[in-house]
Amino acid sequence: MEFLHEVVAEMKKVSWSSRRELVNYTVVVGIAVAIVCALIWICDTFFARLSHIILR
Repeated sequence: MEFLHEVVAEMKKVSWSSRRELVNYTVVVGIAVAIVCALIWICDTFFARLSHIILR
């Protein structure tokens, strides 16, 4: 029980982000993930076609 009381006390000390900050960070991460996925897709397509041409 003491452990849980200490956890609650520590959680009160935490500096939580505002809702607006959380939404902004989520959008930034989503955009970054989309860009990385697009780059991987482009590289995969390029190397697949290149290997197809070489192995022909």
